[in-house]
Amino acid sequence: MYFSKITVSEDAADCGRFWSAFRSAYSLHQAIWELFGDRADRERDFLYHVKEAGGPPTIYALSMREPADPNRMWKLQTKKFDPTLRVGMNLGFLLRANPVRTRQGKRHDVVMEEKQRLKTQKICRADWPLEAELVQETGAKWLEARSEKAGIQIHSLRVDEYRQHQFFKGGAQRPVCISTLDFTGVLEVVDAASFRNALCRGFGPAKGFGCGMMLIRRIG
Repeated sequence: MYFSKITVSEDAADCGRFWSAFRSAYSLHQAIWELFGDRADRERDFLYHVKEAGGPPTIYALSMREPADPNRMWKLQTKKFDPTLRVGMNLGFLLRANPVRTRQGKRHDVVMEEKQRLKTQKICRADWPLEAELVQETGAKWLEARSEKAGIQIHSLRVDEYRQHQFFKGGAQRPVCISTLDFTGVLEVVDAASFRNALCRGFGPAKGFGCGMMLIRRIG
């Protein structure tokens, strides 16, 4: 596996594809896929996370192959991904995920599902939890339900930035709709092998749209 930090090249503005890559969220998604699309039928074998801070994005990627940029739009910094993971190790983490539950073959946004439950129970809207509280509670339950299989225990967790996204693929009449939550906190490694597998596999669906990649850092 390879870990890459991908930033906009200094001379990217001179590239004919630069401005079209940032025309929409889906255009950026396509530009990122091109870095790993060495052939037309290539299936996704990478995860990525887009960090935006008011300027050009920084993209972090975890992939089976090194990215390649024939269009010279990006600065690619790539290294082997081989983290030292030990049982009992505490790590800070950041994760953007598409938190859903699957019922009868359909995926349901956990935040909207909780709002629907409150409506169904005819709870007065004035008595609903604040949006931030609802996001924190539903997001925490979703991640904690996956923590044992991932070989981790969550010690502290903040859930925020609930967003709903729409992407129009090609000439499709109906958009792809996903929701995302950002998770930040501290975890403890309980099973190093399971955690390594979870890092490489990703968390939740919509991985092709920048969800599921967990970024980790040492604490202390």
